Amino acid sequence: MRKCIRCDMEMVEDCELVIWGFGSEYIQIKSNKKKRAFSGDLATPKVAVCPNCGEVSIYIENTSKLKEQCK
Repeated sequence: MRKCIRCDMEMVEDCELVIWGFGSEYIQIKSNKKKRAFSGDLATPKVAVCPNCGEVSIYIENTSKLKEQCK
């Protein structure tokens, strides 16, 4: 269960973010700390939306591949 950072209400999870006009179906994660770029099939981003204030939160549900890359 995700809570909204703005109003502390329970968010609606497991939504999708659709960006029209872009054909890429991958996520790229850049770490400024380690000066690395991770791309490819790391994870599919999901979206949670607050039904009260409209805050949108983009998150990765399974971070195991990302954790392996950061070691």
